[in-house]
Amino acid sequence: MHFQKSSNIKLLLCSLISLNLFANEFSLNNQDILSDTRQKSFDLSQEKSNEDSSKLKKDWINPITYKYTKNFGEEYKNEKSVISIDQAIFRSGGIYEAINYANSTQKYSDLEISQQRKTLIHTATNYLFLIKKTDLNIQKAKLSLMNAKIDVNRKKEQVLNGFLDSSYLDNALLTQNTAKHSLIDLKYQKQELINNFSNISSKEYTNFTLPTLKIFNEKEYLENNIEIKKAQVDINKKDHFKGVTRANYLPSVNAFYTYTNNHFKDGISSLDNNSQVYGLRVTVPFDSRTFNDIESKKLDYLKSKVDLQNKITDEKTYFKSKLEKISMIEDRINVTKEDLSIYESILNIIYEEKEAQLKTQSDLDTLENSQKIKALDLKTYKIDKQIELLSVYAKLN
Repeated sequence: MHFQKSSNIKLLLCSLISLNLFANEFSLNNQDILSDTRQKSFDLSQEKSNEDSSKLKKDWINPITYKYTKNFGEEYKNEKSVISIDQAIFRSGGIYEAINYANSTQKYSDLEISQQRKTLIHTATNYLFLIKKTDLNIQKAKLSLMNAKIDVNRKKEQVLNGFLDSSYLDNALLTQNTAKHSLIDLKYQKQELINNFSNISSKEYTNFTLPTLKIFNEKEYLENNIEIKKAQVDINKKDHFKGVTRANYLPSVNAFYTYTNNHFKDGISSLDNNSQVYGLRVTVPFDSRTFNDIESKKLDYLKSKVDLQNKITDEKTYFKSKLEKISMIEDRINVTKEDLSIYESILNIIYEEKEAQLKTQSDLDTLENSQKIKALDLKTYKIDKQIELLSVYAKLN
């Protein structure tokens, strides 16, 4: 019970730390990490979104039609040009709703493109963290291998002197062999991570400095959460689309104009005969599907509002889980710091015993290597914490 209370207090304190997502002149929002072709793809997607939105805003405007016909009959030859316009000037609010629907659609599309770009930047930055973590693990593996070699030499001497059975040497050799293979695997993993990073960025991973992310509060997280923003825009989009659908079944007024130019030719003379027709047309549709269509769009709109509440709940839970994970990592960091203090005190004793020839240099080297491994563990946990924060940041707009 005491542990649970202290954990909750720690989570609360963590959630109150101010927002700070930048470090060392490197911003996670910096698009320079993306290759030119990746960035170009996003730029083209944005341009396409802008054009699609402009087209959608003009969908209520009907085209001006020009039609030219020519009759090649032997007895009666005729050429005719017709220009016609049939434009809605009132659609029971449908024009207003259509324009707002187009604006909402573009906002949603912009958020999706921003999310895709942010996800790719997050992936590239995550590779940078993993490469750094693998570097630390390689250093740890090298230290473990050094200790394994020291242990093999110690066991070999003890076996040759008859103090130990040969099985102890066999086990030490197996441990050394395992350490060698672990080092080989880690070097391969690092190269694989570098290759994956190169798929996203055209620059060397060494050109980038890792950011230092800090925790921010739940209110800031929810206000800037891109999934929640998309859900909010989706509500507006479906609300306006509901208005567009309803207007399709209400009275509308169109203005029309037709200009006709007839060209009669008899081989000797020609006479132009022009005519114009214009006016207003009122249309009242009667469709048996009206109620079903309108109700369907209304239900879609109501569902989007429920989806928003579910999304907020999901994101609150996600944020809470991440804080708990970070709290767990902080506990590991504190335990490792305590271990390092213990190693420091033991090393002082071992050093004094070595000076008194009670311990060997190999005893001191083994313990020093173990202390260095613990220090690398500390750095690894700090990177784990940054990776967790990075996954939270990836959800921000």
